Amino acid sequence: MVGSNLSQRLRDRRRKINLVDRKLLPLLNQRLRIAMGCGKIKKELGKNVYDPKREEEVLKRLRMANRGPLKKEDLEKIFKTIIGVCRRSQK
Repeated sequence: MVGSNLSQRLRDRRRKINLVDRKLLPLLNQRLRIAMGCGKIKKELGKNVYDPKREEEVLKRLRMANRGPLKKEDLEKIFKTIIGVCRRSQK
């Protein structure tokens, strides 16, 4: 009985994770499309795609907004990956 209750709770949480993933995916694609637009503008302005100052501003803003339980190091790792994917799309 206890095992089946735990199994059901696990299934429920996994369903919730799937819902969150489905919400995250369109937002990630939206961010990528916006970044691609930024890349076009940067090319017209003759600017480099990589802007370390801007990247640090983004990470700082996210660190300040984070209330956990996501650790600072994990937050940075996730967003550095996202930023890197967006940067590559701008080339």
